[in-house]
Order: sequence, then structure tokens, then C-alpha cells
Amino acid sequence: MKNILTVFAFAVTLLLGVQTSSAQQLSQDKSRPEVIAKAETAKLTETLNLNGDQGRTIFRALVAKEIGYQKNVDGKDAKSTSVVAEKKKLDDQLKEAMKKTLTAEQYAKWLKMNN
Repeated sequence: MKNILTVFAFAVTLLLGVQTSSAQQLSQDKSRPEVIAKAETAKLTETLNLNGDQGRTIFRALVAKEIGYQKNVDGKDAKSTSVVAEKKKLDDQLKEAMKKTLTAEQYAKWLKMNN
């Protein structure tokens, strides 16, 4: 009886361990808006010499853009007027956030990078 309980406890422990590792893999998924925004923010921080506040603000703006793209743009007809309008709206919101956050020199450099 004692051996059966030990085996059962061991099996439960293994099962919980597998679920935990699966949850960690999901959080590392490269298509998540946070992961995409973090990579882009890291690139911009290096290129534009962003400070901490600028990095956090830009990260939030990029996450909002990625979420909007995934909900309203990705996988839909790119020639549809509603998709084009939504894409333009999201891009304009990002531009506005960048303009408010970055210095004039950083903003000009960011515009050159994106064109």
C-alpha cells in the first residue's frame, strides 16, 4: 500500500512538472505581441539610445500596435478599405506616441529607419 501511494505521488509530481514547463513555453511564444514589442524595443533602445522611461512608453505603444494588427489586420484582405483604414489608424497612433516620447533627433532617426 505504501508503494502504491509513493508511485501515485511521484506520478502527480511529474504531471504538475510537465504542465509548468508547457506554460513557460507558451509565454515564450514568438507571435505574442509582448515578445514582438520587446524585441523591437530592444532594437530601438540600442539604435536610438533610449532611456528607461522612453523604453517603457515605446514598449506599451508597440504592444498596442501589435495587438491591433493581430486583431484587425493580420490574416485579412490587405486591399479591403476597412483593413487599410485600421492599419493607417494604428500606424498613426504609433507615430504620435513616438513623436511625444522621442526627442526631435531620435524621432527623425526613427522615421528614417521606418521609411
